[in-house]
Amino acid sequence: MEVHHVTEAAETFTCNAFLVVGDRTTLVDAGAMDGIVDEIRTHTDELEAVVVTHQHADHVAHLETVRDAFDPDVYAYDDHPARTHAIDDGDTVRIGDADFEAVYTPGHADDHVSFVSDSALFSGDVVVHDDGAFDYGSFGRTDRAGQSRERLIESIRDLLERMPDGGSHEERGPSSRSNGHRPQEANASAASGADRARPAGVEHMYPGHGDIFHGDVRDVVQTALERAEKREPKYPDQ
Repeated sequence: MEVHHVTEAAETFTCNAFLVVGDRTTLVDAGAMDGIVDEIRTHTDELEAVVVTHQHADHVAHLETVRDAFDPDVYAYDDHPARTHAIDDGDTVRIGDADFEAVYTPGHADDHVSFVSDSALFSGDVVVHDDGAFDYGSFGRTDRAGQSRERLIESIRDLLERMPDGGSHEERGPSSRSNGHRPQEANASAASGADRARPAGVEHMYPGHGDIFHGDVRDVVQTALERAEKREPKYPDQ
């Protein structure tokens, strides 16, 4: 899967926006970075679809700008002036060259959906790899009006149930962030030939904030769940 982080160079606060090039070239979230249209055009002249994880401003500020530039289909859970297709829990959405299942994951936002395939997860803000509060498994903040830690915990549990499981972390070998740093939890032995023959499970995580992660995504999500279940403030000022 060819994925480009098109807001990586942003100097203002924005989500991670991911351009997935393939038979259905798709943008996952439009972000809030000025110049995103030009950045998309460095990789493709055509954008067929945009999928929205949720409608916080850092994820959709430039949605209409992208729509006006490329006239893509726009998929979102809640209504939006740019939306052309409503998505609901369990729907299948084509992103790049793969089919992804939409998983309704509220708690951080009432309209939040994540997208999971056999090998990849676009998690939005429900779970991230790292975000300044935690490394290797964090979760969306829930201290603002309309947010709910209890609902977020349910959503992470639902997401784990819907993710394909390809075996344990040890069977799949070490994990890494996109910047090449290896988390402490990733000290695993090499897989045997028999272990390598089984399906790998979800190995690529593209979160709404923080680093992209390649490795045992289920373990990262499970770690985020365990931290959320402590029900302690994520940040000291919560």
